[in-house]
Amino acid sequence: MDNDMLEAYLFEMNTLLEQIDELVLGSEKAGSFTDEEVNEIFRIMHTIKGSSAMMEYSSLMTVAHRVEDLFFIIRDKSMEVIPTELRPELFDLIFQSIDFFRSELEKVESNQPLADNIEGLVSKVEGFTRRIQNRANGEEESGAPEPEAEAAEVLTEAACSPEELADRYASAERPYALQIFFDEGCGMENLRAFMVVNSLRDAAEGTNFDFLPSDVESNPESASFIVENGFFLRFMSEAERSAAVPIVTGVGSVSTYQLFDYKEEPAASAAPAASAAEPAAAPAATGTSSAAVPAAANAASGAAVGRQAANKESLISVNLSKLDKLMAVVSEIVIAESMVTASPDLKGLKLDNFTQASRQLRSLTDELQDVSMSLRMVPVSATFQKMKRIVRDMSKKLKRETVLELVGEDTEVDKTIVDSIGDPIMHIVRNSMDHGIEEQASERIAAGKDPVGKIILSARHTGSEVIIEVIDDGRGADDEAILNKAMRQGLAQPGIDYSHKDILNFLLMPGFSTNTEVTEYSGRGVGMDVVRSNVENVGGTVSLSSELGNGMTTTLKIPLTMAIMDGMEVSVGDSIFTIPINNIRQIFKFSEKDIVHDAVHGETIKVMDNFYSVIRAKDFYQLQDGYDSIDDGIVLWVEAGDISYCLFVDDLIGEQQVVVKPFPLFINDYGIKNNGISGCTILGDGTISIILDVSNIYMSTLGV
Repeated sequence: MDNDMLEAYLFEMNTLLEQIDELVLGSEKAGSFTDEEVNEIFRIMHTIKGSSAMMEYSSLMTVAHRVEDLFFIIRDKSMEVIPTELRPELFDLIFQSIDFFRSELEKVESNQPLADNIEGLVSKVEGFTRRIQNRANGEEESGAPEPEAEAAEVLTEAACSPEELADRYASAERPYALQIFFDEGCGMENLRAFMVVNSLRDAAEGTNFDFLPSDVESNPESASFIVENGFFLRFMSEAERSAAVPIVTGVGSVSTYQLFDYKEEPAASAAPAASAAEPAAAPAATGTSSAAVPAAANAASGAAVGRQAANKESLISVNLSKLDKLMAVVSEIVIAESMVTASPDLKGLKLDNFTQASRQLRSLTDELQDVSMSLRMVPVSATFQKMKRIVRDMSKKLKRETVLELVGEDTEVDKTIVDSIGDPIMHIVRNSMDHGIEEQASERIAAGKDPVGKIILSARHTGSEVIIEVIDDGRGADDEAILNKAMRQGLAQPGIDYSHKDILNFLLMPGFSTNTEVTEYSGRGVGMDVVRSNVENVGGTVSLSSELGNGMTTTLKIPLTMAIMDGMEVSVGDSIFTIPINNIRQIFKFSEKDIVHDAVHGETIKVMDNFYSVIRAKDFYQLQDGYDSIDDGIVLWVEAGDISYCLFVDDLIGEQQVVVKPFPLFINDYGIKNNGISGCTILGDGTISIILDVSNIYMSTLGV
């Protein structure tokens, strides 16, 4: 199967499922579908059916077809055909269908076989359809038309000559026809014809046309007719036909087309076929000049199509791998620019022209970097919208009425990071529902709260990172219960006075869970430590804050991108390290007399009226060279999330924009990420600098 076609199919399907999921969630809250929403769902199911048929995914096509049949009746009879008491069942049925589509797409993506038995879901949809069909028939004597009535006629024109075919197909109502042929040997001509029909319906909404054979969707035998005679589209006006030409010929595998005017006797065999790639060579059978056809196709007579074409040109879909390659090239340009401007051969030379040119080069590389990074930026809205469905499902299963409020869903983050934080956010939202929101509304009322629980999912930019918060107004964290559980698991030691923040940090440790029972959502030993590790893998941090009885806030600090960042180069002996600028709060010069020795935290320094632990980079990495006396070196006050401490190094080299290079997989197997190392970068003189993970350094000193 063509990989490009498969990627296009998956992209389209995921987009459509996100649209319908959001649409149905809003409609369920309103308790009904509007006419526009019914039409939209019908259109989406129609597209899923056609696209899945094209890809020969029969299970997806069948389910979409049945749901489409259901909404054909609703569209024809309005929502009044479904009584109020049946509407919750309708919403559940659609959500089940969406879940089925998603599960099948996951199988497609992982190259697994699709479901063989779909009778359960199909019978549910068909049963519901029959019920409302019978209801409609009972209310209206004539009954509702069959969902496929408009395409029920089975034509057998394959045995007809072109002249006989024209006679049978001619009509005063739709006299302007378009005949198309597909590439020889392309296969599945009937489904390709159906995709042409779908494309025309989507791109030129409102165009009145029919097609021949009319059973291309359901009759594989129609493919042989199309191979021999072509596929016919018939329009009410010449303007509609002309506007349809660029849409039809833009569909894949269409090789040639021909225009016929069925007002007069057509001469199908006499008119030469025109290449889809050369519309100017397509004469009309009625004697229309060859120049008139492309003019009509491109002129303002197709104003609606023209507007649509303009909209299509404003947005394009680009494979993420191509953006990755672009970012890789830009990264190499940044490295090369740094190597040129920082070349040791230039030391001591006064080169005014070179300096001016290098500044201009830096400005251009910065702009190129910003543009390439902006191409990868996508809003978090898609990830946030998925959480609505999770809250909806859990509210029903746990019988805890809860609403989800989204704030700042237009905030943009690098595509790869958005994909990586989806699971952590989902886990946090589930935790809020399962652990945070009270089980009984009466418990909330007794605490002076609204009986309906509330979860806020927000995102906002702060410089070069994005802050994502999940806030619930539930019962909050019970310090005593958490500490007791941590002691039973050996995470906490008796006799130590742990602060509130220390106790909350136990929730982020491996295997910690406050649930005493295994449920569908928690209590399986997979806790917030998974969230922390996933977020740290993309250079982010996790922090918790809570007050008993007043809910909990989980904060994720995520870098906008992982590819290029601003770093501070520091030295320890002969080794050079890079510390992300975002992690540095302040830089100090201290002396030995400023060091305070603490029995629990070891060496500390007082900064801004607070004492912070001192970690010596030389000792941490067991380096032979480097300063031992605080008087000789530099102290950097660093922080990441709730972690804040002082890092002692020899000297500052300077700030530099660096390209983050991940380590090879075999090196990661040695657990270097657990030793405060997140990656490396190439400096201007060609040397390699280790990029430090300041949060992991601190956690490693605690043995976590």
